[in-house]
Amino acid sequence: MKIKLTSVYVDDQDKALHFYTDVLGFTKKADFSNGPYRWLTVASPDDPDGTELQLALNDNPAAKAYQQAMFQQGQPAIMVHSEDVEAEYERIKSRGAEFAMPPTEVMPGVTIAQLNDICGNLVQINTIARR
Repeated sequence: MKIKLTSVYVDDQDKALHFYTDVLGFTKKADFSNGPYRWLTVASPDDPDGTELQLALNDNPAAKAYQQAMFQQGQPAIMVHSEDVEAEYERIKSRGAEFAMPPTEVMPGVTIAQLNDICGNLVQINTIARR
């Protein structure tokens, strides 16, 4: 088995699409509607047929409460991997992103950065040195 899709709740799908594509650099994979429901996914340009991230509207009260609690506690809604967090930090910051935590070595060989996705979530970027 492998993970094909995971979801993150967002407060505005158009704003989320802009952030995840224009700021983070992901590629839009699916975007279609059925009545009031919109199915919207993005994927890494490095693995376009890999795992997709659904940008799900938080119109469910339980989803909204979960999203808000995670954000208030400083817990990332999603974590992504990069070979170079510092380079990603500079690239993404130059596109106007607001970082809650700049690249920080949290233990030997592990560096993380966290940013606000402007849709109610923290995104964490990790670099893990493999030994």
